[in-house]
Amino acid sequence: MVMPFFALFTVFGLFPLLYTLWVSLHDWQLINGDEGFVALDNYFELFGDPKFYNALGNTLTLLLLATVPQIVLALGIAALLDRPLRAKTFWRSAVLLPNVVSVAAVALVFGQLFGRDFGVVNWLLGLVGAPRLDWHAQGWSAQVAIALIVVWRWAGYNALLYLAAMQSVPAELYEAAELDGASRLRQFFSVTLPAIRPTILFTAIVSAIGGMQLFVEPQLFDTNGVAGTGGDDRQFQTIVMYLYEKGFGQFDAGYAAAIAWVVFLVCAALAAACVVLARRLPGRS
Repeated sequence: MVMPFFALFTVFGLFPLLYTLWVSLHDWQLINGDEGFVALDNYFELFGDPKFYNALGNTLTLLLLATVPQIVLALGIAALLDRPLRAKTFWRSAVLLPNVVSVAAVALVFGQLFGRDFGVVNWLLGLVGAPRLDWHAQGWSAQVAIALIVVWRWAGYNALLYLAAMQSVPAELYEAAELDGASRLRQFFSVTLPAIRPTILFTAIVSAIGGMQLFVEPQLFDTNGVAGTGGDDRQFQTIVMYLYEKGFGQFDAGYAAAIAWVVFLVCAALAAACVVLARRLPGRS
């Protein structure tokens, strides 16, 4: 019964992974193809490349800025949706709306919101006397804006996952907590969160992997076009944007494959860290 899965995984998962490793060990140009075996030279060059560390730092910063608020906000939305509501089907469908809108449209709207001269955010800042910001020009402001795009797109989706998990928590646990005099807030932290820990772990791992592969949002936020540089000073260039720049801008497929393998290893390390952290959290018992 599981053979079809392993067959598909071998063809579409394992083979591309191993082929990318093979390419990363060669001087491989996207147009001319293989130009010779270079062993680990691409990796040595990569680990001495300051642009790689800049992109990796930007990626990890965006990952934290987007993932942590996204999970907290999703938990809050799920807790609200889990309460008795009128038209609850409408509200549960509405939170999924940002996820089904085209990411290009989302990036276009947020690009207008964070515009320097006519953006709504700068207009709101002006109302309270705060100075206007060139959101695209500075690293921290651009990363905050991009993180908001990611949070807006995925918080509702994660909220529905948490809601499904919350509704599977046995009612007896809440009744026992009420008999013990626990408030709703205490029930949330002592009953709900431990009970839905596997779902939180799943979303944390998926969000971490998605954060490491962040590409479309910063690429569309970049006003310099599709070069993949992430701003004039690479202030919001992610690691996958750098991979795109090397592979499809400079046609250095071997170097881009080395970046891809580093991204894969970092994703595996983040997933392992999430598992270790989740095991340290209190369980349902």
